[in-house]
Amino acid sequence: MTKKSTLLLFLISNLAFAQNPNPALVGYWQNWNDVNAPYIQLNTIDSRYNVVCLAFAVPHTGTDYQMEFIPDQVSQATLISQIQTLQSQGKKVLVSVGGATAQVVLSSTAERDTFINTMTNIINTFGFDGMDIDLEGSSLTVSGGTISSPVDQPIIRMIYAIRQIMSDFYSAHGHKMFLTMAPETAFVQGGMSAYNGIWGACLPVIDALRDSLEILHVQLYNSGSMYGIDANIYNQGTADFIVAMTEAVIHGFNTAGGYFTGLPASKVAVGLPACASAAGGGYVSPAVAQSAINYLRGIGPQPGTYILANAGGYPSLRGMMTWSINWDAVSTCASVYEFAGSYQNIFGLPTATDELRGKNDLALFPNPVTDNLTISNKKSGENTIEIFNILNQRIFFKQSAADSQHQEIHIDVSDFPSGIYFLKSGNYSAKFVKQ
Repeated sequence: MTKKSTLLLFLISNLAFAQNPNPALVGYWQNWNDVNAPYIQLNTIDSRYNVVCLAFAVPHTGTDYQMEFIPDQVSQATLISQIQTLQSQGKKVLVSVGGATAQVVLSSTAERDTFINTMTNIINTFGFDGMDIDLEGSSLTVSGGTISSPVDQPIIRMIYAIRQIMSDFYSAHGHKMFLTMAPETAFVQGGMSAYNGIWGACLPVIDALRDSLEILHVQLYNSGSMYGIDANIYNQGTADFIVAMTEAVIHGFNTAGGYFTGLPASKVAVGLPACASAAGGGYVSPAVAQSAINYLRGIGPQPGTYILANAGGYPSLRGMMTWSINWDAVSTCASVYEFAGSYQNIFGLPTATDELRGKNDLALFPNPVTDNLTISNKKSGENTIEIFNILNQRIFFKQSAADSQHQEIHIDVSDFPSGIYFLKSGNYSAKFVKQ
């Protein structure tokens, strides 16, 4: 290999390292000790989590807008070092705002500006890549107006505040801040039932920030039943609920506050609890999660009664989210890191540093390749082929009708730019080079 090509690969590898995780496994890390889900050191969490939300930045006692984030079990310097360790591995580390028990209401311009200043200070002090918005309770409520033109001042101030924090981040760091949101279903899909109080209250925020938002992962737990876009009611803890609620935020839906235009599937992840003990309801087994998400991605059969409005599904669905990493890590929850394993089984995206799985069953030739790539798969039942470039972008998908003990599939890669690619078939993957 020439010095020039070595330098090119080095630059490409570092560019890939800096990309936002896709697919994403988002996990909340609890900044406190819980006897049932104990505190774990941030730098020891399962490596499959590539977007980590530290819970939570909360208002200082006596206020609902002066935000603070105080490490609970380690020193500030130690936590900063641990954050840097995760970032050095290509992960995004965010501070999550609010949570179930911390109300954040911006009741005046002064409170708005204090929120902006204190959140900006937290982000800069700890070196976070951005923030996650997890406003629950009565933090956001609607009393009128529309999704595109809200009239409630706390909502208008929150939109302004988030935009200003993002602008300040860009000015300080020279790149876009990573922004995610984790609203409860009542605040989003609940807008189909009513547009008042908490029902649909996050929709104006999502709509206003849709261009800035990296991932929306609605909490599909602690929910109760919700309408789907087909006007039928679905219950949490089922494949139908996962499919119906996820398609709603991608497809869009009508509310009394106007039409909510959906988000691209690449900005949407499926939010589920790590196990039954991690939430009051909404847990599904890995098998149910896989059946629902495969159907959503257009690579699996319909798992229940809900029929996708978009028959081809949403292949670019961003990933999965869970509450919480701490719960996922304990054997009393389910098996250790069951949720991370479920994500791997569903998305299974290889990266440049992954061990190649099933290399004796999946063969690619010629490798390097110029024009036609042959895939020989000895694994029965694996009939989907996905190819990802070094930026973790899926650039090819094929579903073969074959289901034999030994398959050979031929793909024309002559139009692929020269570089390194990763091919995935089920849980098996391999790397090849296009010359």
